[in-house]
Amino acid sequence: MKERITLTLDKDLLNNIDKSVDGHQIKNRSHAIELLLMRSLDVNRPKTAFILAGGRGTRLKPLTDEIPKPLIPVHDKPLLQHALDLFRKHGITEIIIALGFKGEKIKEYFGNGKKFGMTITYVEESKPLGTAGPLLLAKDLLTSTFVMCNADELKEIDLIDMYHHHKETKGMATIALTTVEDPSMYGVAKLQGTKIMEFIEKPSKESAPSPFINAGLYMLEPEVLNMVPEGFAMMETDVFPKIAKEGKLFGYPFSGQWFDVGNLERYEKALKEWKDLV
Repeated sequence: MKERITLTLDKDLLNNIDKSVDGHQIKNRSHAIELLLMRSLDVNRPKTAFILAGGRGTRLKPLTDEIPKPLIPVHDKPLLQHALDLFRKHGITEIIIALGFKGEKIKEYFGNGKKFGMTITYVEESKPLGTAGPLLLAKDLLTSTFVMCNADELKEIDLIDMYHHHKETKGMATIALTTVEDPSMYGVAKLQGTKIMEFIEKPSKESAPSPFINAGLYMLEPEVLNMVPEGFAMMETDVFPKIAKEGKLFGYPFSGQWFDVGNLERYEKALKEWKDLV
C-alpha cells in the first residue's frame, strides 16, 4: 500500500532527478524518487539469482568444442561473467548456477564467487533437464522472490524497477521483454496491457501479435516451483502456459541492451556492439 507525501527538495537536485525520467522505465518524478530511495536503503530487491549454464552450445562450434558456452569470451571476460556484473550492479550477490555440459570448467573459473564479491552455489544435472527442470535441484534454496536467467545472452535491465513492477502486478512470474527486427526466430508475447496471455512461437513479422520477445530473464515467486514437473521440463512450454492460464504471468518491456549470443553470427555482432556494464 502506498501513501502520498510532500517533499521539499533543492531545485538542482530535482532537475537531476527529472533527467532520469524517460516515460517508460522511469515513468515520472515520483517513480524516479521512489527508485532512488529503494536503491539507497537497499530494500525491495531480490537477493538471489538462478542462472542456467548447462547447455552444449552446439551452434557455436568450434568455440564450444573445448569450453562450455558460458565461458566463451566477450571483451576479455566470460559470457557468464557479464550476467554476474548485471546482478552485482543491482545488489544481488547470492548466485545459484545450474551446471551441465563441461560444468567442472565453469566451477573451476568462478569458484565460490568470493573474487567476484558474491556467493556462488552450484547444482548439477546428471542428465539434461531443460530450462525448468534444474529449478527443482535448488528448491530448498529458492524461498523468496528470485531472478532467473539464461547464461547465453547479454542483458542490460534495471532489475530494481523490474522487481517493483513484478510486485505491483502481484503476479507469479514476470518475463523481461525486448524487441528485435525479425521476431520469426523467437517466441513473441501476446499481451493484454502488461499481462501475457500466451507466446506465439516464431510468427512471421507481419503476423506477430506484438513487437516483444522473451529476453531470457524472469522475476519469479517460489510458488512457480510447484508448477515444474519432475525430469526434463521447459519454462516456455511446461511452466509459463500454466501461469498464464491463472492470469499471473506478466511482461516487463525494457529498452536496454540485449544480445542473443546463440550462434556465430550473433556472437560476432555482440562482440562489436555490446557495451560492458562495468
